[in-house]
Amino acid sequence: MKIYFILILSLLFFGCKKDQTIKVDLSKKIIIPKHYVVTKTSDPILIDGKDNEKVWKNAKYSDDFIDIEGIKIPKQKTNVKLLWDESYLYVFAKLYENHIWGDITKRDAVIYYNNDFEIFINPNNHVFSYGEIEINALGTIWDLYLNRPYRLKGKADNSWNIKDLKSAVNINGTINDPNNIDNYWTVEMAIPLVEISQLKRPLDYDYPLPGDVWRINFSRVNWDHDLESGKYFRKKINRKYLPEYNWVWSQQGTINMHIPENWGYLIFSENNSNYIIPKEEILKQILYALFREVSFGDLKYLKKLKHETFINFEIKEYNNRNISCNFLKTEDGFILSVFEGKIKFSINESGKIKIKI
Repeated sequence: MKIYFILILSLLFFGCKKDQTIKVDLSKKIIIPKHYVVTKTSDPILIDGKDNEKVWKNAKYSDDFIDIEGIKIPKQKTNVKLLWDESYLYVFAKLYENHIWGDITKRDAVIYYNNDFEIFINPNNHVFSYGEIEINALGTIWDLYLNRPYRLKGKADNSWNIKDLKSAVNINGTINDPNNIDNYWTVEMAIPLVEISQLKRPLDYDYPLPGDVWRINFSRVNWDHDLESGKYFRKKINRKYLPEYNWVWSQQGTINMHIPENWGYLIFSENNSNYIIPKEEILKQILYALFREVSFGDLKYLKKLKHETFINFEIKEYNNRNISCNFLKTEDGFILSVFEGKIKFSINESGKIKIKI
């Protein structure tokens, strides 16, 4: 620890030679997201909260949801499956729940104060401009738009309502009845592709084509509860609410859903074809992990270095690949770059990523 402190001081006061190398442990920082190949359908789908259609029966469920940090096993099971056609992305979620309850009925209220199901979706190949949809067991919707993640000074726009969004909830059990044990509740949604396509930056209105990749993640917020006069409430101890559980499809590595680079890959397909994450995506995940460390983590001291200071990083997790990473202090911020062969990605202090092949 003492040596590490001396290294920081020397960098701050004397700058850094061009051949300076810092070993960086990103073993718990690099997230390789999951992926889902969504099959195209021509069959009609009735949005009623049920998956009775044959095409739904043939759709593949996701892996069981995990804790948002990727460590703990959730107390209750959750799965999703997806389909698409020329107009909609269809989502069906099954949430096992012993006590199904809800009391929020106003659209665009803070739905996650109830147990809920959430969809985060981004049609871009960067972390800017994405949508979020939340729904509780009563079917109340909160849809919002973010120009960028909160950590990058993003702002939520609650006035964003998805035109022609269809949704339904089905309860296998009873809602708001503490006298019995419930089984599960299901959510079915049809999300208009044109509405999500309009979130692309730069703007275009193109619908996804087979082979296109968007980013998506699903979250389930679940609360411990108390009963008062037969009504459900979030549980308190010493007048403070207990923290919620966050169960997700693709882990975030921390308790924060607004890290879009860690969302899963949604691959549009004509049929349920196989998909292998390209090597380029691994490079991007390394770069984003470094970005988070320099911007908010253990390497943020680098932002105080002298203008034009240049540092190489040694990333031990990928020693079997010829990957190079470096940091350049600029007048207004910094630039991080990662290389492998002729492929180069870079990112600046704003979080905007660039690719050069």
